[in-house]
Amino acid sequence: MELKKIDSDFSVCKVENLEQTDLSRDFMFVSKTDEEISVVCRTCDVPGNTTERSDGFRAFRIEGKLDFTLIGILAKISSALAKNNIGVFAISTYNTDYILVKNSDFDKALEVLEEKGYRITD
Repeated sequence: MELKKIDSDFSVCKVENLEQTDLSRDFMFVSKTDEEISVVCRTCDVPGNTTERSDGFRAFRIEGKLDFTLIGILAKISSALAKNNIGVFAISTYNTDYILVKNSDFDKALEVLEEKGYRITD
């Protein structure tokens, strides 16, 4: 399986509303529940009405379109990283999954996954 590094710093944010969220940006993930609105985006694109944020993430994505019948892809990746004390923040889209880890763990995470047989591309 191939993983593609995304060359950007990311932030995880809580926002008041989506008025200042630029949905035209390449990486803008929005989650809304009855309790909150969360945005994950490049750090340079953090909305101005952010009330809480956590900076310092890097990301990679699982390449290709993942069929919904595939089981355990995200579990295998997160398990391998957890065994090496690397926390993950996962985002799923219709096509694939994105894995975010703290900057300080990024190189180690890629090393662990390469050792598990994943192919890493730029």
